[in-house]
Amino acid sequence: MFINGQWCEAKDGSRFDVINPANGTVIDSVPDGGKEDVIEAIDAATEAFKTWSKATAYQRSAFLYKAHGIMLARKEDLARTMTTEQGKPLKAARNEVQYGADFLLWYAEEAKRIYGETIPAPRGDQRFIVQQHPVGVVGAVTPWNYPISMLTRKIAPALAAGCTIVLKPAEATPLCAVAMFKIFEEAGLPAGVVNLVTTSNPAAIGEEFVSNPKIAKLTFTGSTNVGKMLAQGAAANMKRVSMELGGHAPFIVFDDADPEHAAKGVSLVKFLNTGQACISPNRIFVHKSIVEPFLETLHTRVHRMRGGNGLEDGVSIGPLVGPGAIEKVERQVKDALDKGARLICGGHRLMDNDLDKGFFYAPTILADVTEDMLIYREETFGPVAPVLTFENEEEVLEKANDTNYGLAAYVYTPNIGRAFRMFESLKFGIIGINDINPTAAAAPFGGMKESGLGREGGHEGIAEYLETKLGGFSI
Repeated sequence: MFINGQWCEAKDGSRFDVINPANGTVIDSVPDGGKEDVIEAIDAATEAFKTWSKATAYQRSAFLYKAHGIMLARKEDLARTMTTEQGKPLKAARNEVQYGADFLLWYAEEAKRIYGETIPAPRGDQRFIVQQHPVGVVGAVTPWNYPISMLTRKIAPALAAGCTIVLKPAEATPLCAVAMFKIFEEAGLPAGVVNLVTTSNPAAIGEEFVSNPKIAKLTFTGSTNVGKMLAQGAAANMKRVSMELGGHAPFIVFDDADPEHAAKGVSLVKFLNTGQACISPNRIFVHKSIVEPFLETLHTRVHRMRGGNGLEDGVSIGPLVGPGAIEKVERQVKDALDKGARLICGGHRLMDNDLDKGFFYAPTILADVTEDMLIYREETFGPVAPVLTFENEEEVLEKANDTNYGLAAYVYTPNIGRAFRMFESLKFGIIGINDINPTAAAAPFGGMKESGLGREGGHEGIAEYLETKLGGFSI
């Protein structure tokens, strides 16, 4: 762990193993931190905040620029660590490292753009001045599915704003976090500004984050259920929170869209990271007049996808995170087939060529999916593409919005009027119009309803770490 500028073991000396999900082997072990460790990290961050918050924007920016340069220099090593620990194909891991580095660069620049304002006062002897100040010490929890980019997406704006931070990475992917904190150490960040606590017991760390009065803000990416529990605990102590939670993205293909082009888009975004992405399409609505050519193209592309260890050439489908993920996918697929869904391809666990040692599921397409199936309501987080048909715009809009989630949605149509109607009417925080990658460090990322609170990325992302202070001067 990295606490107050020093690498250290857990106070009780315990460690836990990190497993490669592609073959079940132990890669390494890391300290198994507990309450005493996280308290020490919070205390270090609290002390460091006294000076870091007073550093100039240019000083904070310089550290982020330096970390960005080091990160790019280690791009290949970081990508290989990620593939070994998380499982995604190496090409996807390289893309994520670049995406993660983008946040360091963006917020190195945004640090110098935290502006205040003056407000006209009603009295002649009065002046109003507004300034933005860092909220304080941040407790951060990051997920396993994007173990590097989700880390920089939180740390970069927090540091740019003048906050200090204590981070708990997912227990499945601590090695990526260790590698990133070595970069922060090499960049010369002052002791206590960034702190890393690894643990196999996230509940104990989360409880300290929400109860410790020295933590001013909690930022979390993960499941909606855990997010709700953390938000409830934070509310009892009036802590600032930002939450990036689950999704249940609709992907809508209208009758005026090119079905082959849309199917190619679905194949790329649905099976990205083996479907383990919160913005992954989970309900694919295709107009009934073009569903068959759509399915034909989708089947052709998905059938060519090869599962395996992400370090091997030609692999596009990596392992799921663990046995629980396999069981969820199997349960949803069985339920759909029992209720009348049509299996186009896949529908089984991959076991050949030693894949039985990992957690692999064949890329799957289900047609004739209906609203009474589990997959229509539950987030899958796996390589299953459920396809439904619709007849008109009003019908599909109602069905797309019929979910408690509101993170991402996708629409394929060349009709600009329809595109704007869908963009304005879909109740989701991110809408891709003929675009399967509507994300960037410069753009706000986040959801509505049970998909979260707040935004990450863009200038909105740094605002999550700032307090507004008003000064009223009588002159």
